[in-house]
Amino acid sequence: MAHSNSAKKRIRQNMKRRALNRWRLRSMRVAIKDFEDSMSGGGDAVAAFRKASAIVDRTAQKGVIHRNQAARRKSRMNARLKAHAG
Repeated sequence: MAHSNSAKKRIRQNMKRRALNRWRLRSMRVAIKDFEDSMSGGGDAVAAFRKASAIVDRTAQKGVIHRNQAARRKSRMNARLKAHAG
């Protein structure tokens, strides 16, 4: 257990950041699943793709995921969208 005040503060900060990062990751995954559901359910897939790609970009910008992972996820979603439309 931490003894110094600065170590205790660091623990509090890490807990807050971890909770926020987990929320961002969860919201990103939900947006991607919403996109996939709109593809199969006949919803507005283009709007869902735009929303999901914006959330993926924001998650990468905050440092929760790597920018290459964000690019890969968006590329795969875009490929699914084009295959679905064509």
